Amino acid sequence: LSRYENQITILSDYLEEFPETDEPVWILGRQHHLNTDKSKLLLDISARLWFTYRRKFSPIGGTGPSSDAGWGCMLRCGQMMLAQALICRHLGRDWQWEKHKEQPEEYHRILRCFLDRKDCCYSIHQMAQMGVGEGKSIGEWFGPNTVAQVLKKLALFDEWNSLAVYVSMDNTVVIEDIKKMCWSPPQGSGAAHSSAHLHRSALGRTKNAAGFCTGWKPLLLIIPLRLGINHINPVYIDAFKECFKMPQSLGALGGKPNNAYYFIGFLGNELIYLDPHTTQSFVDSEENGTVDDESFHCQQAPHRMKIMNLDPSVALGFFCKEECDFDNWCSLVQKEILKQQSLRMFELVQKHPPHWPPFVPPAKPEVTTTGAELIESTDKLFELEEEFEILSV
Repeated sequence: LSRYENQITILSDYLEEFPETDEPVWILGRQHHLNTDKSKLLLDISARLWFTYRRKFSPIGGTGPSSDAGWGCMLRCGQMMLAQALICRHLGRDWQWEKHKEQPEEYHRILRCFLDRKDCCYSIHQMAQMGVGEGKSIGEWFGPNTVAQVLKKLALFDEWNSLAVYVSMDNTVVIEDIKKMCWSPPQGSGAAHSSAHLHRSALGRTKNAAGFCTGWKPLLLIIPLRLGINHINPVYIDAFKECFKMPQSLGALGGKPNNAYYFIGFLGNELIYLDPHTTQSFVDSEENGTVDDESFHCQQAPHRMKIMNLDPSVALGFFCKEECDFDNWCSLVQKEILKQQSLRMFELVQKHPPHWPPFVPPAKPEVTTTGAELIESTDKLFELEEEFEILSV
């Protein structure tokens, strides 16, 4: 089945050549013109980390599946969106990948976060196991919102990347809550710095009474949406495409029922996406920490699909490394999405709605754990999250 699936993928790639057109191509906030810089466009696409089905990794949970073929496509798409955020965080949006070219240590460290091992913080093992707390059995297909919730929880254990993951509720993004979360003090620093975000230095860094250096935590913003009932409502199409033009864009998770894709841009009324439905063998890191990365980059022409064929259940992603990036994103949303639409794709509000429960930034539970023990330690997280999620819904 895997060999047959790979053959279908290779065949379809030959049919995916870009047409001759003067229309611009947008990829994650960057504009390309096919007539003048097609090679740059293809380099930009191949630089994105491409996660696909894998086989022959250690069984999930010790006795579970050793391949995610057939069920892990949305988890792989979530990995791709998160990986793009980490690349922007450590290497910058304009970083490029070239085959056999030596890459910085940060790049290999990012890749190691996603290897199919239980001790890697965003592995298929960790995501599948964390999904159990979201009501998904291991081997069950995820939707965009479930993946977003899983990434939010796993990020609590990731001290190196130190991301603040905000998943919007009820199609509403609350500026006040995001700033509260991104300016919250380091864990254990006490309440002395609870209002640190109101007293920042010109460099965006300050210290609280305990001497902890604090600042804006890089923001991964995920907005799960329903853009129609059975099919996408055409009224949302322009706003949806506009999101791919924003410099903060991480693309979108979505696809068709039980068939997930990672959408990274568009050309006209066609969406451009990376497809996880290719089964490759498990790859581990070398003794020196580097990773044989050739299978983690799609080096063929990307797939396209008509936007009207998109399932209405999607999740938009954005990355704001600094507070000014978030402020700029808010301005773009007001200008390009909210003011232009009669039926809004989502809402952006300044203050926390008074009828909502108080916003409590998620925090890592007080457990001592290593990466290898992360899965076992999440039981306590589930218990603590139950009360938090009841307050948040």
